[in-house]
Amino acid sequence: MKYGLNIPEKGALDFLSIGALVHRLDPGIVPFRKATECRIHVSGGEFNCAANLSDCFRMNTGIATAMVEYPIGDLIAERVRAMGVKPFYKKFKHDGVRGPNHATVYSDQGHGVRAPVVFYNRCNEAGSLLKPGDFNWKEIFSSGVRWFHSGGIFASLSETTGELIIEAMKAAKAAGAVTSFDLNFRQKLWDIWGGQEKALSVMKRIVEHVDVIVGNEEDLQKGLGLKGPDVAAKSKLDPSVFFGMIDSVVKNYPKVKVVATTLREVHSTNCHSWGAVAWIDGKTYTSPTCELDIYDRVGGGDGFAAGLFYGMLTGESPEECVKLGWAHGALLTTFPGDTTMATVEQVKSFAKGGSARIQR
Repeated sequence: MKYGLNIPEKGALDFLSIGALVHRLDPGIVPFRKATECRIHVSGGEFNCAANLSDCFRMNTGIATAMVEYPIGDLIAERVRAMGVKPFYKKFKHDGVRGPNHATVYSDQGHGVRAPVVFYNRCNEAGSLLKPGDFNWKEIFSSGVRWFHSGGIFASLSETTGELIIEAMKAAKAAGAVTSFDLNFRQKLWDIWGGQEKALSVMKRIVEHVDVIVGNEEDLQKGLGLKGPDVAAKSKLDPSVFFGMIDSVVKNYPKVKVVATTLREVHSTNCHSWGAVAWIDGKTYTSPTCELDIYDRVGGGDGFAAGLFYGMLTGESPEECVKLGWAHGALLTTFPGDTTMATVEQVKSFAKGGSARIQR
């Protein structure tokens, strides 16, 4: 047992997640009100982790999700294949007019003093229609799954998605997989159908089945209703508030063995100070801090989670796990899109203190 976790040594899949697949329209630094063209990125917090672990870290990963049979679905499925992620699809037919659809995320990059702006069209989203009974978990887990993951964004989509996560978490635990959950609290999404009260009731029931939590102090307070400590952070890079909440996490959720998050001080849209912290089986760990020149900040947190999980799946020391997450999250912000373009060699080099000098 390492990190307080019983991670299976073998399995057909190293990692499986459940969540919704979305496509993000990105006009670059141009705001949407003046945009004339966009790039399309395929995303989804839960998918991003699976894609990163497959493409960068060369692990066998899968995604259980909704897939709509129309051109946008075809585009998304092509990207899932390209990232090497094995799909377990619940298929939906598009009616040609109203959907169901894959959600659209609109996100410009901002620049300098102008922050990025993000908004959604999640009308009639196929992912929100997913419900318990849609997947044959016994069959999916029968060939062996080492790690199972989901997140708060998927939980917030409808009254059935949280119940599906709980069903899947129970199946994962029965099959011996480690379970993780990214709290990813999004007030706007919960406000559509239940608000804070509903969020707490759903998230608390999910986390009862979770070994590893990814989330900052705001996620812990708003997503799990945990009271913050009576300390004030000196800066956004100060982990004291986060660490001050761990006793409350352990008291309320004694099965949780790992809690981790990123630390980010935003100086301007393109200049951030970046760090990461984790509480692992009773001990605290802090990454180095680096200064990031941001190209596209979306997906940095999922990049951190993927690097952290990779470290644990491969038996690295707790310090190294945090550094790998920190390094991969940092590198991910230097690429366009929500998923990785880094190699595991680049991540390991940066985690060891590599530099940005030209490689000849």
